[in-house]
Amino acid sequence: MDTKIKFLYLSEPDMIKAGVKNMEQCVAAMEDMLVTLHKGDYVMGGENHNSHGTQLIFPEHPQFEGMPQNETDRRFMAMPAYLGGKYKMAGMKWYGSNVRNKESGLPRSILMMMLNDKDTGAPLALMSANLVSSYRTGAIPGVGAKYLARKDTKAVSVIGPGVMGKTTLDACLCVCKGIETVKIKGRGIKSLQDFTEFVKKKYPQIKTIQICETVEEAVRDSDIICVTSTAPVKEKDYPYISGEWIKKGALICMPSAARFDTDFLAKGCKKVVDNYKLYEAWAEEFPYPSYEKVGIIGCKFTDLLHEGKIPREDILEIAEVITGERAGRENEDEIIIYSVGGMPVEDIAWGGTVYRNALDNGIGVELPLWEEPNLA
Repeated sequence: MDTKIKFLYLSEPDMIKAGVKNMEQCVAAMEDMLVTLHKGDYVMGGENHNSHGTQLIFPEHPQFEGMPQNETDRRFMAMPAYLGGKYKMAGMKWYGSNVRNKESGLPRSILMMMLNDKDTGAPLALMSANLVSSYRTGAIPGVGAKYLARKDTKAVSVIGPGVMGKTTLDACLCVCKGIETVKIKGRGIKSLQDFTEFVKKKYPQIKTIQICETVEEAVRDSDIICVTSTAPVKEKDYPYISGEWIKKGALICMPSAARFDTDFLAKGCKKVVDNYKLYEAWAEEFPYPSYEKVGIIGCKFTDLLHEGKIPREDILEIAEVITGERAGRENEDEIIIYSVGGMPVEDIAWGGTVYRNALDNGIGVELPLWEEPNLA
């Protein structure tokens, strides 16, 4: 009996060589993952099998020397999942997050991911996961744009020109080839300049890059509105978007949070989510009202459902649109809000795809776990 176990270590440069930044392939993987999810061939954390993950949140006033104090985005988090379909593997993304990292030139979050054999539990790969997470997060709005945006989409706005803004724009440009205008709303001069240079360098076909002074300016006349800014702690501080500013037929992709008028959310737009059961799980973990605690617009949808302001059938899943079970865009004037919550199955799908690319191309470093287990 061969009990030897080895696994593949993939650094960030290895991940890049293996195609982690291939957005076209990532969008395809996310679409396939969403359909697999819809079939039910997956397991995430919690008793409901749909938990986003488990996080360590530090106390507001630590009593012990050296223990961090709670701040915005100051946490550790484990995101385990099993994904079936063509992936058939388990894994977990683990990360620490501290917004102050940026002062040291580091990303806000530093992520690693382990992939495991679904039967033995043996490690298959340990990989740098910052790019896995960034690209899969952007690709989910890309799937939404493919199925929900108007076919004549010309202008995209990005509210929050950070990493998530870049990958979300990447994905939208992958699926909407007629985009000519990119509008940008940010807070810092450096982030605006960096984002502008990113667009100029990567997408020279873009005819107009417009820096917007206000959220209203960014929203008006945009066919796709991507809200990718870091959400403040309180809902009252979320960026406000009036329904009057939104162009008829616009798609609003939301991996982050914004404030809308209740009547507009209830009656003025179509509401689509990536996985309805994810929002049910959040509603259990963070009882009503959930939106301020989670900061993802799908939780506002379930809050409205709790209040009796919308019926359950008003909330669609994107996979229902992909498979043709329900209609997505029904006319050119329809405004659609698409909620993107982020799920560990996405990391399995994209991390697993890149891992197999690495195996096929001899990328990475093979590391031994043991020749034979010491305690078996």
